[in-house]
Amino acid sequence: MKLFHTIASARRWRKNLRSKVVLVPTMGALHHGHESLIENARKIAGKKGAVLVSIFVNPTQFGPKEDFQAYPRPLSKDLATCKRGGADAVFLPSACEMYAADASVTVCESKLSPTLCGRSRAGHFDGVCTIVAKLFLVFQPTHAVFGEKDWQQLAIIRRMGRDLNFPVTIESFPTVRERDGLAASSRNAYLTPQERTLAPLIHAAMAKAADLKKPQAILKSCTAAIHKIPGARIDYIEAVDACTLAPLSNRKNPGRLAVAIFLGKARLIDNIPLPSIA
Repeated sequence: MKLFHTIASARRWRKNLRSKVVLVPTMGALHHGHESLIENARKIAGKKGAVLVSIFVNPTQFGPKEDFQAYPRPLSKDLATCKRGGADAVFLPSACEMYAADASVTVCESKLSPTLCGRSRAGHFDGVCTIVAKLFLVFQPTHAVFGEKDWQQLAIIRRMGRDLNFPVTIESFPTVRERDGLAASSRNAYLTPQERTLAPLIHAAMAKAADLKKPQAILKSCTAAIHKIPGARIDYIEAVDACTLAPLSNRKNPGRLAVAIFLGKARLIDNIPLPSIA
């Protein structure tokens, strides 16, 4: 498994590849959800293709009061996960490698970003779009793999790919969960043992609510159940159109039930599908 720290060295490696190149963008602190994405990327690439994992804690997607400095960076463990998952190369740039000191150009998405997480994380998705666009330009992957746990991010990247005509096929895979239903996340490490026992109740509340037919009934049920979780604070609970992220008024189109919940120091996000009902 090759390691690259500079754009120049990564481009030299990419120049010699003639088959599929599958990119798995990450911020590190990899868990078994990431490992599953790498394994799926390996299947897409096949024997002749290449799988590239980027590990970069992107400063432009953190707000001034968010956890950039505290974000975990277990590099040795992450590299072992990449190798075990079948990665051919890992890109490990510094911030100054990815951003010039006087950088003044960003990629902004205007319709999907202001909703859900975007309301409380101003500028977050500008940072996401910019770094993903830069990785697409550096590596020119044929495919890029993302998890569905951050459905908003996935929808925005798909929109960016469409609107900017990136010749990259965006592949997505379902959220990987712990045995008790909690969505796998790097931020689960912030939970205390007591909070960790409570966290699965979020998904349980969502799953029960999703059995209801009307969006407003779904929201009412989910909200009531999460209010009963000791210490839980709701950032948002919304039923949205799976493509446009607009509030879901009926079940004619596929939707998602999406939540962001504070539990202690951790801000946990999750979403589950709301299939269309004829």
